[in-house]
Amino acid sequence: MSFAGMLNRLHGQPESYDKKAKYRFGRTLGAGTYGVVREADGPTGKVAVKIILKRNVKGNEQMVYDELEMLQKLKHPHIVKFVDWFESRDKFYIVTQLATGGELFDRICEQGKFTEKDAAETIKQILLAVDFLHKNNIVHRDLKPENLLYLSRDPDSDLVLADFGIAKMLDGKGESLKTMAGSFGYAAPEVMRKEGHGKPVDMWSMGVITYTLLCGYSPFRSENLQDLIRECTENSVVFHERYWKDVSNDAKDFILHLINPDADQRWTSEVEHHCRHERKCLS
Repeated sequence: MSFAGMLNRLHGQPESYDKKAKYRFGRTLGAGTYGVVREADGPTGKVAVKIILKRNVKGNEQMVYDELEMLQKLKHPHIVKFVDWFESRDKFYIVTQLATGGELFDRICEQGKFTEKDAAETIKQILLAVDFLHKNNIVHRDLKPENLLYLSRDPDSDLVLADFGIAKMLDGKGESLKTMAGSFGYAAPEVMRKEGHGKPVDMWSMGVITYTLLCGYSPFRSENLQDLIRECTENSVVFHERYWKDVSNDAKDFILHLINPDADQRWTSEVEHHCRHERKCLS
């Protein structure tokens, strides 16, 4: 054991804390419920480090260990790459690939909306990631533009899916998740009604993201939970003529097959199969 390691043990630091010395921390990239994400220089170059305060997950530490387990298993070009992890007495540190191109959310804000061609390319990348998750019995549960990151500032940059903090691995085919998940405006109605949910919640979120990409605004207007539940389940999705007149009917049908309040009728992540069957898809 190194002298620094001995000092860390004397100060009550976990053994893995020694790894922290390999990283030089820089600017804060973002903040969330449980902590912050910071840029850092490490042995492999620039990385992103998610720093979770242990007091914020007290009694729910398994959530962090589940995220670590999933990230280490998930190797896919459109899922953020795991690099390393370590902990201190009061924090968890999760080191991942650094995506320097910003969030999909930022590009929507900058561009206002996407062309159908660009939206199709974007959605295809997200679907590839989601299909990979679902084939591995994992539900992300928090799909939204803020969790989709561009690897670079290049207009044609690839996207990666990040933040697996509330993702869940299903034990069996029929398992139903009960805990609240997702973000306001992107969560499926069965999540908000606490009815039990599974993979279809990710597809609902995909529909909301697609709608937002093509027009620049959300399909839902409600500002409180009860109104949002009612809007999601009782009202049909509206395509306002002023903003949707240049969008194909196939794209609209694609959205309607995802933003379907009946989870059993919602298209699955095998969208290409559905598209071939019904000859309707983004183009």
